[in-house]
Amino acid sequence: MDYQKAVLTFDEACTYAGMSKSHFYKLTSAGKITFYKPNGKMIYFDRLELETWLKRNRSKSHDEIQQEAINKVVLNSKN
Repeated sequence: MDYQKAVLTFDEACTYAGMSKSHFYKLTSAGKITFYKPNGKMIYFDRLELETWLKRNRSKSHDEIQQEAINKVVLNSKN
């Protein structure tokens, strides 16, 4: 599959996201993911929007959390 395409079909979007068609359909019908329906039948997805959606709710690594804690302690000790 060409992952450089700007617009993906439903099947391509499922493959790109690594999700089953039934799960992806549930997301679209529940309005949890944006899609385009130019002719009222087939749906399409913007690859960059899909990528952004897939990257939501990022979990920080233990190192990032530890560094934030160190930064907070250092900043609080200066006050």
